[in-house]
Amino acid sequence: MTTTTPLGSVEQSFAAPSTTPTVRQQVMVLYLGTSALDSTVIGWTRYDGTGRSRPTMGDSDEPPYATGLDALLDGWRLLQVSQLLPHAEGHEYDTAYLPYEFLFEKLVDVGGA
Repeated sequence: MTTTTPLGSVEQSFAAPSTTPTVRQQVMVLYLGTSALDSTVIGWTRYDGTGRSRPTMGDSDEPPYATGLDALLDGWRLLQVSQLLPHAEGHEYDTAYLPYEFLFEKLVDVGGA
């Protein structure tokens, strides 16, 4: 016989103290020239959950990494890539959006900061 523990509410679950109270997340979004992770970064933005900085889009002229692969090599974890959708006929060369979005995270220990 299997016994289960009753689940608490979502509010209770999210209000529970962190098991790693000094770890914070940094998030970086890189827009690449193609769907290949080793293609050139053409746009980016960063968010700092440590509270140590307040980066904004366009706060630097140079991307933080030349490619998405360079970010992986520096310890960033790849969380999400864009879905590859075919362009509608006649719109193959439209450039109104950046379709190759890669979402990265890095966990930073802020203990003793």
